[in-house]
Amino acid sequence: MAKQGKIKISSKNMMPIIKKWLYSDKDIFLREIIANGIDAITKHKKLADMGETEKMNGEYRINVYVDEQAKTLTVEDNGIGMTADEVEKYITNIAFSGASDFLKKYENASGDGIIGHFGLGFYSAYMVSENVEIYTKSYRDEPAIRWISDGESTYEIEETEKTERGTKIVLHIADGEEEFLKEYRVRELLRKYCSFMPYNIYLNPKFDENDKPINSAPLYLKDPKDCTEEEYKNFYRDTFMDFNEPLFWIHLNMDYPFRLKGILYFPQVKKQQVQLEKGQVKLYCNQVFIADNIKEVIPEFLMLLNGVIDCPDIPLNVSRSFLQNDSQVQKISKHITKKVADKLTALFNNDREHYEKCWKDISTFIKFGCLKDEEFYKKVEKILIFKSINGDYQCLDALLGEEVSDDEAKNGVQPKAVYYVTDEIQQAQYIAMFKDSGVDAVVCDTLIDGHFVSYVEYKNSKKLRFVRIDADIDGALKSNLDIAEEEKGPLIEAVKKSLVNKTINVKVERFKNGKIPAIVNTDEFTRRMSEMNELYGIGDGNSALNETLVLNLTNPVVASILKQNEEKQGIIVNQIYYLAMLSYKQLSSEELSDFVDKSAAMLFDYSK
Repeated sequence: MAKQGKIKISSKNMMPIIKKWLYSDKDIFLREIIANGIDAITKHKKLADMGETEKMNGEYRINVYVDEQAKTLTVEDNGIGMTADEVEKYITNIAFSGASDFLKKYENASGDGIIGHFGLGFYSAYMVSENVEIYTKSYRDEPAIRWISDGESTYEIEETEKTERGTKIVLHIADGEEEFLKEYRVRELLRKYCSFMPYNIYLNPKFDENDKPINSAPLYLKDPKDCTEEEYKNFYRDTFMDFNEPLFWIHLNMDYPFRLKGILYFPQVKKQQVQLEKGQVKLYCNQVFIADNIKEVIPEFLMLLNGVIDCPDIPLNVSRSFLQNDSQVQKISKHITKKVADKLTALFNNDREHYEKCWKDISTFIKFGCLKDEEFYKKVEKILIFKSINGDYQCLDALLGEEVSDDEAKNGVQPKAVYYVTDEIQQAQYIAMFKDSGVDAVVCDTLIDGHFVSYVEYKNSKKLRFVRIDADIDGALKSNLDIAEEEKGPLIEAVKKSLVNKTINVKVERFKNGKIPAIVNTDEFTRRMSEMNELYGIGDGNSALNETLVLNLTNPVVASILKQNEEKQGIIVNQIYYLAMLSYKQLSSEELSDFVDKSAAMLFDYSK
């Protein structure tokens, strides 16, 4: 018959693992120790509210002392305290959580505010300490206790002199960890991890009117209707040290089906060229800082924002820094996404002018959200807007054409062409031609727009197609006047002969406007494929572009080419080519040098 038994774990073997692997950041020990103090105070307050002990006479508080000379860091609370038996039970038995035991005993009482889950937080102190002392006195009428251990397999416990209820933990900081004996460093950590904790925390207090707590009550705990615009702006500035006012914000406040509070801010874009720069969304659990930008709770595209989210119901693992897989987390994430979409829709419907004014700053975030989350795209599809080259804004619905049926598509009928601009400076000549011809185009000039345009095109494939402003002139700039083949052929031949060293197709058309002698066109599909190849390190983005020089026969210079002798033809054609290329893309150093030389020669001839 098989023998059964219990696996025994030695603390001597466990402590190195806890020290090295339990926490991702060493400095998190201070959060854990103070969070335990917050738990102790919360327990005492609940017992007092239930009449099981006397109510607090004075202020619940946590005091933190830094003594560089003694090499100690001390955290003291006036919470519930512990008896000798409780110290043996909760401190010497690793992973036996006092918080879970307390909640089990008082399961009919509210458990709000009890942070600890696993009883391992205390041992994080050994990541920076050579030994740790505990001085504690219970709210019960029992002797005070002193406990000390170097974090290995032994400890000492004895009665001690302590008259006030609560617990004092003294960390004897190890060699090499002296940064945690600097007051400025400890203040920095307290502000990072403990800014919103529910009871006042003091650093090196003097117990006079000059003492100011490190922390304060977070604005997100207030009812949104009780918060002023000035309070929202001040909270943003103080939390994120950003002195640019946010554009607007979303106050999250719900209690069912899960508890969730927080504020998400839409910051101003700091750079002219919008980049996918991450913001900072701080995640809290019962006002205890957990981490920034946790992707399980915060959808990836929302990490472009700044904000704080407090969710007591998130399932944390033993280190409180990482989330366990849980369906509740997915529900929370989806709810946050929905609230953001609702806020944007309300702003669009109720204050369209402000929405358009903010579009430059929020468009990257919205577009990124559409690419990352199809449900988000569905929610905001009706409020997607595009700035036109004339400065006004058009909704996506206004850009859509009639749906092309499958039979029409088989016969070569294409959806409506929506022209777009990616660089208003580089493509200025094309924009001017479009404006002169009364043809509109939209501006898509951020890094994400290439992907976004393709996505919107895919989602509305039968109603529109996006065509870059330099990709096609059919139906936009082209005149209705036909050109006889006997006009086209000789002109194309003469131009190709003058551009013998240039790899480019040549085409002749009549534009509606005669000011521009020629433009360069590139097939939209070919250019997109080339850009994609460049993105993945295949080619340089210019390979196989299939560029076409489109000559404008309406222009008098182009119309006169065949009337010139061969030498002048070469000069005129090369100038037309370079002018067209300058409006299309940046010239290579060799091309630019050739253009300057030819232009200088022309000026010299003109001056004779």
